[in-house]
Amino acid sequence: MLGATSLVLGVIVTVLFGSWLIRRFRGGSSDRRESWERHKEAQTRAPPVDLGETRRGVVEDFSEHHTGKRHAVCKVEGFVVFVEDIPRGLEEGDVIQLEVRSFNRGHTSATATFLERV
Repeated sequence: MLGATSLVLGVIVTVLFGSWLIRRFRGGSSDRRESWERHKEAQTRAPPVDLGETRRGVVEDFSEHHTGKRHAVCKVEGFVVFVEDIPRGLEEGDVIQLEVRSFNRGHTSATATFLERV
């Protein structure tokens, strides 16, 4: 009896793992493909912001920098901007004023400093 149960569990695990592998190598969902296409497109277009420019952005998410500091993730015309020096209590959906400080190597994202809530 124990041998049959082990065999059934082994088949289930193999089928689940196999289906995960197939989805992984075929590109998965259309959302993931869309994201990849937007990323490739972003690498060829000029950033919609300039260094030193002050812009408004909506906080879409938060990320942890490798230094351990928390950054807000905003988008300006679809362009990703990581905002430093954010105050406590800032939440997703908040509109903030930011100043663009630098670009990443490929100019596909920027780093900015928090100025104020709008």
